Amino acid sequence: MSRSVVLALDQGTTSSRAIVFDRSGRPVASAQLDFPQGFPAPGHVTHEPLDIWSTQLETAQAALARAGLAAADVAAIGVTNQRETTIVWDRSTGRPVAPAIVWQSRVTTPLCERLRGDGHEPLFRARTGLPIDAYFSGPKIRHILDADPSLRPRAERGELAFGTVDSFLLWRLTGGRVHATDVSNASRTLLFDIRRLAWDAELCRIVGVPEAMLPEVRPTACVFGETDPDLFGGSIPIGALAGDQQAAMFGQACLAAGDAKVTYGTGAFLLANTGPTPIGSAHGLLTTILWQLGAGDAATYALEGSVFIAGAAVQWLRDGLGAVSRSDDIEVLAASVPDSDGVVFVPAFVGLGAPYWDPDARGLIVGLTRGTTRAHLARATLDAIACSVRDVIDAMTADSALPISELRVDGGAAANDLLMQLQADLCGVPIERPVVRETTAWGVAALAGLAVGLWGSPDEVAAIRSVDRRFEPTWDGDRSGRMMATWRRAVDRARGWAASSDA
Repeated sequence: MSRSVVLALDQGTTSSRAIVFDRSGRPVASAQLDFPQGFPAPGHVTHEPLDIWSTQLETAQAALARAGLAAADVAAIGVTNQRETTIVWDRSTGRPVAPAIVWQSRVTTPLCERLRGDGHEPLFRARTGLPIDAYFSGPKIRHILDADPSLRPRAERGELAFGTVDSFLLWRLTGGRVHATDVSNASRTLLFDIRRLAWDAELCRIVGVPEAMLPEVRPTACVFGETDPDLFGGSIPIGALAGDQQAAMFGQACLAAGDAKVTYGTGAFLLANTGPTPIGSAHGLLTTILWQLGAGDAATYALEGSVFIAGAAVQWLRDGLGAVSRSDDIEVLAASVPDSDGVVFVPAFVGLGAPYWDPDARGLIVGLTRGTTRAHLARATLDAIACSVRDVIDAMTADSALPISELRVDGGAAANDLLMQLQADLCGVPIERPVVRETTAWGVAALAGLAVGLWGSPDEVAAIRSVDRRFEPTWDGDRSGRMMATWRRAVDRARGWAASSDA
C-alpha cells in the first residue's frame, strides 16, 4: 500500500478527528476524541491549545493503527480546521501564552465596536471581504496581547507566533520548523487582502497586530513540509491546509460558479462558489477565498453565510435541558408532532451571524402555551436551523446573479431526514446528501492528494463523489413564506437584547 492513502486531520470546535482515505475516496479507518470547552464569561468561549494538539495527534496515530498502516503507506496529510479560532504561542518553546479564543467568542465585541465607530469598516470590507466583527481572528490577537502587558513587546520582537488552528498544528507536526497557513484561513483574519493574496500592513496597524507574529501564506494545496519522524515512525508530507468550510466545498465537488453547500456542525455554514472574481455583499454575507490550488494559480472565491448556532442548539437541548439523551434522538422526538404548535426558538446564544451580524442578540423562545411539550421544542429547534439557512440563501440570491438550483449538504445534522426534507421544503430547492458525509475530511484529503500527485486533477476528485439521497421540495411558496415571516418576527424580538438589558 506504499503511499496509496491520505490521512485527513479534521480539527473541529468540539472534537478532533482523523480519517484515512484510500485512492477511491473510501474511508478506511478513523478516530475521534472530544476535548473540553471553556466558558469563562457569557458570550466568551475558549479552548486549551494543547488539548487541541494532544487529541489531534492521538486520533491521527489511532486511525493509522486501526488501518494497520505505517508512515510509509501515507502519501500525504491534509489538515482542516475550525477557522477563526486564535492561538498565540512562544516560538522558542512552542507553548501557548494564553487559551485559544474560539471563533464563537464575542469577547472582542467592544474592540470591534470602536473600530467601526472610527469609520474603518468600509476599508476592511473592501480589502478583506469581511465586516469588522468579533467572529474573526485579528481582534482576538489584539485581545490576547492586551490582556498581558508583557506580550506585545515580545510579539513585536518576533518572539511570539500567531496562528489559526491549522497553523498551530502545522508548527507542532513539523517540530516547529514551519510557521505557515493557507489563503483560505488567512482570509478569515481581517488582516489579509483577498485580491493581492497578502497580509495588509495598514489593516494590521489599525487592529494592533504586529506583522512579525503572522505566518507565511501559501496555496491551499502544496507541500508545506514533513512531519517530525518521531510522531508517526517516519516522515509524512503535509500536502494541504484548508479551513473546514472550504474543505467541505472541495469535498462536495462545488468546483463551478453557482455550486453551493451547507455544512451542519456546531454552526451552519452556507457557501456558494463565485469563481475567480470576489463578489461583495450588500446583504450581510462574507466574501471569502475558497482555495488556491497551486503557486501562481488564481484564487477561487465564495459568498458565505455563517450561522453561529445550529448543532449547538441540539446539544443545548441535550445537555442544558435534558430534553433528549442523545443528539440523534431529536429526529424521532420532533417527528412525533406535526409541527411546533406555534413555538419559535431563536438560538442566538452568542449573538446572530449572517445576515444580521448582531452581537447583542440573545436566545429566545416564544409562543409557549400550557400545551407545549419537549417534542414541540425539538421541532422548533429543527425549524430554527432550517430558517437560519433560508435567511442566508435569500441574502445570497439578493447579492449574486448566480441562482442556487440545489444545495449539497454534509455535517452531523445532514443525517437527519426530517431536517433535510424541511430544508428542501423551506428553501424550494433540492437537497443532495452524499454517500460519504465526512466531506470536510474528504475535501482536505483530496486537496493533499492533489498536491502530491495521488489524483491528477480536481475533476478526477469530483468524479469520486456519489449521492446517497436527494430531497425534493414539496411546499408551495405561500407556506414557506408564512413560516419565514413568523421566524423573522421572533428574530426581531431577540435582536439587541443584551444591549437593551444593559441600558
